[in-house]
Amino acid sequence: MQILVRKLMQRISHKQATGCRAYCTKMVADIGQPTHASHPQLLKEGEMTPGITTEEYISRRNRLLDLLPENSLAIIAAAPVKMMTDVVPYTFRQDADYLYITGCQQPGGVAVLGHDCGLCMFMPEADSHDVIWQGQIAGVDAALEIFCAKKAYPMRELHKYLPDLTYGRSKLFHNRQTAIPTYMKLESFQKFAKNGKVGDLSTFTHELRWIKSPAELKLMKESASIACQALLQTMFHSKTYPYEGMLSAKVEYECRMRGAQRMAFNPVVGGGPNASVIHYSRNDQKIKDGELVLMDVGCELHGYASDLTRTWPPCGRFSSAQEELYDLILETNKECLKLCKPGATISQIHNYSVEMLCKGFKEIGILKDEGNSLYNLLNPTSIGHNLGMDVHDSSMISYSRPLKPGAVITIEPGVYISSFLDVPERYRGIGIRIEDEVLITDTGHEVLTGSMPKEVKHIESLLNNFHPGMGMESHNNIRAASNR
Repeated sequence: MQILVRKLMQRISHKQATGCRAYCTKMVADIGQPTHASHPQLLKEGEMTPGITTEEYISRRNRLLDLLPENSLAIIAAAPVKMMTDVVPYTFRQDADYLYITGCQQPGGVAVLGHDCGLCMFMPEADSHDVIWQGQIAGVDAALEIFCAKKAYPMRELHKYLPDLTYGRSKLFHNRQTAIPTYMKLESFQKFAKNGKVGDLSTFTHELRWIKSPAELKLMKESASIACQALLQTMFHSKTYPYEGMLSAKVEYECRMRGAQRMAFNPVVGGGPNASVIHYSRNDQKIKDGELVLMDVGCELHGYASDLTRTWPPCGRFSSAQEELYDLILETNKECLKLCKPGATISQIHNYSVEMLCKGFKEIGILKDEGNSLYNLLNPTSIGHNLGMDVHDSSMISYSRPLKPGAVITIEPGVYISSFLDVPERYRGIGIRIEDEVLITDTGHEVLTGSMPKEVKHIESLLNNFHPGMGMESHNNIRAASNR
């Protein structure tokens, strides 16, 4: 019996050492992230990450090579692990450029891409202690077999191979946001840097990421749908539980229950005067009866973010002053959406929104001077931004760039009236933003967050006709009512 037990333990130990599941009847390799073999519920056959095929990743690499100058080399490092305490890491999030090119969702690697060498990946190695505490990770074999690198080496050999890869190059490009000393301190890299021959790779990667593929758009639509459903449930929740912290927890719960991996950013839940703080994040106050709550939320689904904002009175009724301001912001939102089409620019749409809001603010009586000083206090933000793998995506793309089909932007007019501003008292302490996601199409645009109510009559009707027994099963009927 002891011999049999010893053999069984040896077999289990061997399976764990080789990164396979000992409890499965079929041996499935664990590479530290989902694959079709390990997570068939998430990935279809042929997909490297959920929703994105291996073929598309290879196409991305080829398109990046087409943009890179001849005889240059791209160096892309994975995002670093950030620590919350000396032993507790923050939840890891991969750098968007590294993920976009490699498909690897894990830290510790460096990818090199060149016209002659293709994709070469330097991968971290896990010792037995790391595996026990953190689990398996993708190594050299996964780089070759799963991520389809042409060559792969252990990270500890970077100093040996990178000088040869950079030798004779016209220029190097790297991701400055994730650059690490491991390669930057190498003499070969330092020579390029001293001669001014190191450029920012995001100039090219942001160009690629700006226009989304059909597969990317499918994920973005799903991410937007999840965020809309979650925010709608949170809106109902707010009448019974008017607390910023509870609403923040509720929207994250609803997003995760629908498949999101994480929030795209810390939810903004500003009640009353806190709504006038544009990126308010404390979320620790009770929302008083009669106050508005502004919720700016978004989630990430398999690497793609959503972003929307709604403002409403948890009590179920807008005051006359609140509704007056809300109607102006809503009308600006609608008119700006009409401008979203190929050839338009975010800058043009922004300028139009400023004209509309200035006119409206003057009619309401909260803007008296002709200058921009008070207006910039009422609304210092842009009308929108690009959206994709990052919330503020493709930041290297100018807002003066004509929009193209496949670009996704936000339209988010707002007003933020601090309690100390010199405006009529009834408007003080009110913050309102209405934000939608917009896909630019061949014929115009598609609002990806259109299912989330924003009309005053719809919001008040939904809040006042909701009862605690209504849940996710009632969502379709509610959404249908809001679209009438």
